[in-house]
Amino acid sequence: MTPLIEFRGVGMRYAPPLRRPVTALDDVWLDVHAGEVLGIAGPNGAGKSTLISILLGYLRPSSGVVAIDGQEPRTYIQRNGIGYLSELIDVDPRWTVREALTRFATLGGVLDAQIPLRSHQLMEKLGLGDLADRKFKHLSKGNKQRLGLAQAMLREERVLILDEPTHGLDPLWLMRFRGIVAELRRPGRAILIASHNLEELERLCDRVAILDRGRVSRVVEVTRVLPQTAESLWRITVARGAEQLAHVFPEAEDLGRGDWAVYAATLDALNAGLAALIARGVLIAGVAPAQSALELEFHDAVTEVA
Repeated sequence: MTPLIEFRGVGMRYAPPLRRPVTALDDVWLDVHAGEVLGIAGPNGAGKSTLISILLGYLRPSSGVVAIDGQEPRTYIQRNGIGYLSELIDVDPRWTVREALTRFATLGGVLDAQIPLRSHQLMEKLGLGDLADRKFKHLSKGNKQRLGLAQAMLREERVLILDEPTHGLDPLWLMRFRGIVAELRRPGRAILIASHNLEELERLCDRVAILDRGRVSRVVEVTRVLPQTAESLWRITVARGAEQLAHVFPEAEDLGRGDWAVYAATLDALNAGLAALIARGVLIAGVAPAQSALELEFHDAVTEVA
């Protein structure tokens, strides 16, 4: 099946005057299929923003080919449109939430007769109904981000690009955002999410492409169970008896607020250690990996800069 989005040997090289050329992307090969949610991760300067700018048609690559449904990005977007949430949303500070959505809908080609209903639906879905008449300059970071997400959802686009979509969201709306992404999934739609939040990418995406120094270091399938590492770091929350940890886990590190980091070579070793703690009267409130499987893959894929 032909991918909905294709990167074929894409490179992007800048040549600033009187300065050394900079390679932002180098031989990027990547596919995004219809029905898929693909995550983009990488350290600062890895090329994520450049990749998104090329996909949006803001930049033309120095080499290689980018296509959306077989068309050059700018051509596709002019004909069909695209849903896009930028990392930082900024509009006229005097606009109200309702006014901003109305203007975005008009620019996006939503029929005038449909704008009031569509705006109302999205404000209700994203918890902005009570803020409809509040000016943008008086919104919190989280509310601004939800307004940005609302404008990206105004039309039922086949391609949706979300750049740091959880920026500024509180824990409640972080959980609700996961449900929104699940609702946005369609057999014919491709969703691209760029984020530094690896835990969220692992929850939301089918695959995550990890960029490092302008190249795709690896693509991780997060819908499968990733292999357990030989030695794992675990976070244990202790409600009582923390003084006993050193007897069972000699390298236990106090993380504060009742959380401790412990090493266990295997899951059997972890469970044996937990049983020993319980036998010593320790009250354990929670156990979780200190790093998610995707975080482990990320750290392995990204090289350290000397």
